[in-house]
Amino acid sequence: MEKVTVKQSQVCGLWELKEQLGTGGFGHVYLYQHLETSEKIAVKLCRLELNSKNRERWSREIQIMKKLSHDNVVRAREVPEEMSFIALNDLPLLAMEYCSRGDLRKLLNKPENCCGLKESQVLSLLSHVGSGIQYLHENKIIHRDLKPENIVLQETSGKIIDLGYAKDLDQGSLCTSFVGTLQYLAPELFENKPYTVSVDYWSFGTMIFECTCGFRPFLHNMQPVQWTNKVRNKGPKDIMAVEDMNGEVRFSTHLPYPNNLSRSLLEPVESLLQMLLLWDPATRGGVTDRDTHTPCCYTTLQNILNMKVMHVLDMTSAQLHSFVLGSEEGLHSLQQRVETHTHTHIPPLSQELLLETGVSLDPRRPPAHCLPDGPVQARRGWDNAIVYLFDKSLTKYSGPFTARPLPDSVNFIVRETKTQLPLAALRKVWGEAVSYVCGLRGDYSRLYQGQRAAMLSLLRYNTNLTRYKNVLFSQSQQLRAKLAFFTTSIQQDLQHYDQQRDTGICKLFVCVCVCVCVRVSEVGYLDEEIVCLHSEIVELQRSPFARRQADIMEQLDSSEMVKTIVQTVQNQDRILRDLYTHLSKILECKCRIVALFPKLEGAVESIKAAEAAVMTMQMKRQREFWHLLKIACVSKHVRPHRTKHAVSWCVHDTWVCVCVGGAAICVYPDLPLAYLSLMQDQDWSWTQYGSVVDPTLETLDTHTH
Repeated sequence: MEKVTVKQSQVCGLWELKEQLGTGGFGHVYLYQHLETSEKIAVKLCRLELNSKNRERWSREIQIMKKLSHDNVVRAREVPEEMSFIALNDLPLLAMEYCSRGDLRKLLNKPENCCGLKESQVLSLLSHVGSGIQYLHENKIIHRDLKPENIVLQETSGKIIDLGYAKDLDQGSLCTSFVGTLQYLAPELFENKPYTVSVDYWSFGTMIFECTCGFRPFLHNMQPVQWTNKVRNKGPKDIMAVEDMNGEVRFSTHLPYPNNLSRSLLEPVESLLQMLLLWDPATRGGVTDRDTHTPCCYTTLQNILNMKVMHVLDMTSAQLHSFVLGSEEGLHSLQQRVETHTHTHIPPLSQELLLETGVSLDPRRPPAHCLPDGPVQARRGWDNAIVYLFDKSLTKYSGPFTARPLPDSVNFIVRETKTQLPLAALRKVWGEAVSYVCGLRGDYSRLYQGQRAAMLSLLRYNTNLTRYKNVLFSQSQQLRAKLAFFTTSIQQDLQHYDQQRDTGICKLFVCVCVCVCVRVSEVGYLDEEIVCLHSEIVELQRSPFARRQADIMEQLDSSEMVKTIVQTVQNQDRILRDLYTHLSKILECKCRIVALFPKLEGAVESIKAAEAAVMTMQMKRQREFWHLLKIACVSKHVRPHRTKHAVSWCVHDTWVCVCVGGAAICVYPDLPLAYLSLMQDQDWSWTQYGSVVDPTLETLDTHTH
């Protein structure tokens, strides 16, 4: 059967050709999708013109991939039978899982990454590629061609591909005869010397450096044949070599600025690179760890990935701080460190630490437990997970605000705009300028997110305020209803009581209590304050600062680089001023809400106390009524004609019953005795009554009066 080229056949059974993904050393890679299940696979076709050595490598790649199974190594898939006829020669096809986000080189080539990837992306590279390399080495396989083009990306992971140059070490640990991608090769490979797994350490270290800083570590503008002789005598801790304006090579043990790593990660990553980029292959990767029985570079790598780092953006100074947390370190301990290490020195009692959702850190939980969950390091960088620090004692932040430092090379072209530089140097300076502008954009975005967190916190306080308001007004209405009932009852009592005594014994006391309860039930003034605050919060929500900010510098024309830089720096003050003006309004509203809470709580407690007082008075009133009725009913044994001066009384816990001439009157125990004496002088003839008594009451205790 005649072989059909891929271009001639767009459909192989139920598999449809979608696009060409790339070209490798041995052939082309195509994307196929299943018409029914939508499953996607990458299919690699071997070229026709391969020599015998490359044909052998092709076969070895397929053999190696079929026996590997790891999350960070691309897996081989079974080639669908209907695709067998598209092979261009007698060599088998290679089907692999499809990674949708392209390779690492594509990510590095983005303008915003010209000075390195984000911290979260670097951590992801360390985790996934490091794990894949360790798996290959444990299976006695050296990749030998690690480079950004051979790292493909999924949504949550990176995977190693292209094992065409991989060497199976089943027959020994030393290898020769290899020529791979030169820029990432270990030095011993250029000299055709025997090598071990440590060649992958060098390639891995080179990739880490490039992903962190945007360029390779050693004289990246030169070809390997040139730079190897210049770098051969570098120190054991040197991880970078650059050529200055005078042509002299300068080494460094530190990562250059600019890069996107936080301060807490810089030193550990530098230590890892010092192990991976050792010139001597025998010591590269470090000595073997006694506990894990693996090279120390893996232990250092795992320590970096296990670090629990909390990134805190001080909103009072716009400065970002990073703190390595202990697994059980408490919030108060973190707050003390924040006070010590920040320029503003905010005391713990005045600190408010907010997540991006506006939720405060829970003092009952260790701060480390508030970090993003899950094993995916992509969520752990300061570019993704930040805690925002506010000073609760202030509503206006006056700075000074810490600005991103301008790189020296960018500062040079700003001062010397007309100076012409070599093309390679100009490209690097422009790259740093783009990185600086993108960095400022990121800084502003984080500040916007900080004020958004403050806004969300304000809305949470507002929700609590509304809940307090509802409780307050509900209890106020209940108190009003009980007061209305009690007032109606007491008015009837007082009306009849006035017929007994014009002075109205106890009338003044009851009326005063009722008036106090009525005043307590009036909470309209709090309602006015709450309504006013609600209106201000609505206005703050309408502000563009309250919404998620778009990338305001996405469409900058980098061709006028200096103009862009100057304009960005000049706009910095205006942007910060506008942002902090809006933030001050948010914080002021929040303080007013916080100040309202004690008033609301006090009003609720007063209402509860007033309600209890009303119920107490009502119960007293009912007890007095029934005691009077009881006394009146049992007084049939008393002679119907008594002198007006015959007075007796009995004292109970909360009242005094005075019987004058057969009449019973209840008064309060704190009533002055003068009132009791006055009662004896009154005309009680109206209290005379007949001797007819309900027989059912005769059994009552006659001694209670």
